[in-house]
Amino acid sequence: QVQLVESGGGLVQPGGSLRLSCTGSISISSNYAVAWHRQVPGKQREFLASIIGVGFTNIADSVKGRFTISRDNAKNMVYLQMNSLKPEDTGVYYCQYRNFWGQGTQVTVSS
Repeated sequence: QVQLVESGGGLVQPGGSLRLSCTGSISISSNYAVAWHRQVPGKQREFLASIIGVGFTNIADSVKGRFTISRDNAKNMVYLQMNSLKPEDTGVYYCQYRNFWGQGTQVTVSS
């Protein structure tokens, strides 16, 4: 059973930063995209960012300029760096690799 595990969520004040991490029980190949999504209660799951290959990234317009995605192949990790966080960024953040999803990590932006 393949497992993806997200970490790094928590409570942060508006304007703050968090870095989320995603790792897997298998090697996360750069030949496939890894994506981050966000789920807010009452709304559809929202795509945030993806990375494939040697660093080709795609960032959703809603978070462009504030969020970046990166990977460390040696550590089998994919990161989502989130800066200038806003209360509307509150939600559960999920990592996706192929058809596998993590359990999510909660991010709460509040003063």
